[in-house]
Amino acid sequence: MSRCARTVAAATVLSAAMTAITALAAGEGAAPSIDPVKVLVGRLDLDKYKATIRELTQFGDRRQGTDRNRAAVNWIEAQLKSYGCSNVSRLKYSYSSTDVVRPSGPPVAHDPNLAVGGARYRGVAAKTGVNTNPMLQPDQKLRALNSQPAKDGEREEVYCTKIGSAHPEDMYIVGAHMDGHGWGEAANDDGSGTALVMELARILSAPDVRTDRSIRFALWNNEETGLNGAYAYVTQRADLQGKEVPAGSGLYPEPKWLGMIQHDMMLFDHGMPRADGTVRKDQRPEADVNIEFQERAKAADGAQKLAWIFNSANEAYATDYPTTVGPHMTNTDSTPFMDLVPAISLRENERGREIGAGWDPQWHEPTDLYKTYSDADFRLGLNAAQTTLGAIGRLSGATLIR
Repeated sequence: MSRCARTVAAATVLSAAMTAITALAAGEGAAPSIDPVKVLVGRLDLDKYKATIRELTQFGDRRQGTDRNRAAVNWIEAQLKSYGCSNVSRLKYSYSSTDVVRPSGPPVAHDPNLAVGGARYRGVAAKTGVNTNPMLQPDQKLRALNSQPAKDGEREEVYCTKIGSAHPEDMYIVGAHMDGHGWGEAANDDGSGTALVMELARILSAPDVRTDRSIRFALWNNEETGLNGAYAYVTQRADLQGKEVPAGSGLYPEPKWLGMIQHDMMLFDHGMPRADGTVRKDQRPEADVNIEFQERAKAADGAQKLAWIFNSANEAYATDYPTTVGPHMTNTDSTPFMDLVPAISLRENERGREIGAGWDPQWHEPTDLYKTYSDADFRLGLNAAQTTLGAIGRLSGATLIR
């Protein structure tokens, strides 16, 4: 496909996505007196969410290019199949550590006060980075599990689809990355997001659930090396959107993208570091779920509308924590999509201004362990799941079959 044709195709898909989002924002298709989305959100369970995160930690940090990463991919695939999620598939691509890493966000001015994505630092900033020292992991068993180094070569990532009954040719993508690093268990980054997506796949794949539009649940690989798995998906599948294969079959291997929603680190909102760089032990009472779009993206208008739809869903369905909407989405798997389709990410804190300034001391560290987090932390992730399930349920036209 020529560059001109690709641009026209992207514009067509983006227009369809914005039309669907605008229609919902305007109140078309109002919920019935018995809200089926509320019923679905009620099926989310804190213990099940925690159990899925705990199961993911059996594979250690799940660093890409290792046997533990491949074992985690196999486990995720088996779980999705057990939920009844249709068309469980793998996307294959090749990764080399010598490849040039794509930029993970829009360019910003060379200003030391600016964080990635365009945010401006404020308050105390603590040191952050990626731990590469295995001896900082005191658990010898976990240290041994994480010891195999990454090797370049073929990679795989798993996705499955809830096929829409009225408009199978239209689709929302709900994603998280399953790989991690830092010599911990990657429980928060990004076991918390992976478990969230898997829980939504479980609930929406139930036999009594029908959606008008399709939903794809994607568990990306190679996020920590530069969003390589998400970029591979866009490269391989963007041009396939909306094509009926075979013609007249009603089957759409890659429906048109209406929106992309990423989940990356969902648990820890303990506030700004103190002057000595430490962070409070407990979840702060005013913790919230950050919904981010990128104001510099080509699809920014649609992304902002999508973000506010998620904010509205949080108001309607979340039990404990509110949301906040911001314009600085960056450094996560929604980035490869953001110029093609409305794309947002949900996080514990703003990626550039807050996580990048040390608000989460477990980020890429040996302390990113399941046992590090309290039920208040896990409940923040559950509230993000309630928010996304509420919004996607509304957007996709979810109903219950009686």
